[in-house]
Amino acid sequence: MIDRLKQHIRDIFVGREEITENMLICLFAGGHVLLEGVPGVGKTTLAATLARSVQCDFGRIQFTPDTLPTDIMGTEIFNMKTGEFEYREGAVMHQIVLADEINRTSPKTQASLLEAMAESQTTVSGVRHKLPEPFMVIATQNPVEFMGTYPLPEAQTDRFMMKLTIDYPDAGEELRMARNMLGGKTAETVESVISCEEVLGIRERVGSITVKDEVILYARNIAEMTRNEKRFVLGASPRAVIALVKASQAKAFLEGRDFVKPDDIRAVAPFVLDHRLVLTSEAKIAQEDKGDIIRRLIRDTKLPL
Repeated sequence: MIDRLKQHIRDIFVGREEITENMLICLFAGGHVLLEGVPGVGKTTLAATLARSVQCDFGRIQFTPDTLPTDIMGTEIFNMKTGEFEYREGAVMHQIVLADEINRTSPKTQASLLEAMAESQTTVSGVRHKLPEPFMVIATQNPVEFMGTYPLPEAQTDRFMMKLTIDYPDAGEELRMARNMLGGKTAETVESVISCEEVLGIRERVGSITVKDEVILYARNIAEMTRNEKRFVLGASPRAVIALVKASQAKAFLEGRDFVKPDDIRAVAPFVLDHRLVLTSEAKIAQEDKGDIIRRLIRDTKLPL
């Protein structure tokens, strides 16, 4: 079933297989994913393809500068007939939510997703509204250097399990993209291959994957290395450690194992940590590469015996 799902996505989204696998890791680990890349490289196509491949309620939010928090969370409207306030659902009330170009809206509107992403619920006028399960946010953003964008606050980036960067395709991949478009093979034509119940079942199985204490401490030691790194203003949070462990469980599951190896932690760590770490001004001036620093820290962290 998972092989069919992978192939289903690859038929539409032409790119690195690693990105497709990490999207499934986030889906099965119960995490959210942030897709970053310049306009036109297929971020929305990938998100829509995954969403439509899963037989779940799908909603899309096109973020613009005038998008309001009430558009996301919902609001209460007074009913003249009953004389009572009624809750009107916001755009987040779906199982899989595509937050398209999330950094084109104001920080106030971005913050409206914080509770939903962390607790799978929204609170309107003091009343909590549970979000449907399985719940997943797939957000896309352009690099913050582009005009008309707002950088995501650290509190929000920390709620994404992974950030995946989509680069320009090579010649062969771009040829396949053109052929797909000419042949009418788009995200809108995708049929679902896995149900919501099956996703929830897989999440339960992923959560039961064995993780030894030594492996958890290994993930924690990697996070500790980032906290002590002088080139980082902000290191990895305890939430990042939990995300590392959950993502490694899904990684082990996709490889057919019922236990997590340190190699699973090492494989997912760059994608789990990158967006959570902030370089110092001196490191930015020196044009230090954050990815290189993270990979070095992972190599330098002592493996559990």
